Amino acid sequence: MKAVITGDIMHSRKLASAVWLADLKAVLNSYGSEPKDWEIYRGDSFQLVVPVEDALEIALLIKATIKQHKALDARIAIGVGTIDYNADKITESNGVAFINSGECFEALKKQTLGIKTPWTGFNSAFEVIIPLLLLVADNWTSTSAEILKKALENPGVNQNQLATALNRKSQSSISSSLKRAGYEEIKNTIAFYKQEIKKQW
Repeated sequence: MKAVITGDIMHSRKLASAVWLADLKAVLNSYGSEPKDWEIYRGDSFQLVVPVEDALEIALLIKATIKQHKALDARIAIGVGTIDYNADKITESNGVAFINSGECFEALKKQTLGIKTPWTGFNSAFEVIIPLLLLVADNWTSTSAEILKKALENPGVNQNQLATALNRKSQSSISSSLKRAGYEEIKNTIAFYKQEIKKQW
């Protein structure tokens, strides 16, 4: 059982790709190698295979990475299922995880994040949870996104250390940015997702 993340960069033409592409590649690279585990295609679309339990956290991390750049956002679909064929290039692999990811992506419309799994009850629960999560995530400022990204990547680091790492003046500015970004609520949602995923096996 694997998760396939399919996404694209919204409003990508508003900024030169040189501005955001390196950031996106750095995140994707930390979860596998190109082109077997991830690929960027058509200029601003991407696909990535990840462990099922980490999929929501990684999707939010990618969203934060892109939202560091004003005017940009990412539309992301998570598909969970089996992978029947592992090709040398991810875009040539196939299986239920890929089908679910593609169908979920096509169905996104105005929503910027979705998930489709083989489990109806799980899907129903997250059809309620994800729009609530997006009330905050879709409104991250570039500063909030940058700080949230650093916090998600370094869960053991305290706010003073984050302030130093980000060259911010004070722990209090980090604290208020994380609060505005909904960091605690996002962490709780990720933990709930992991807990519910484990129940499905």
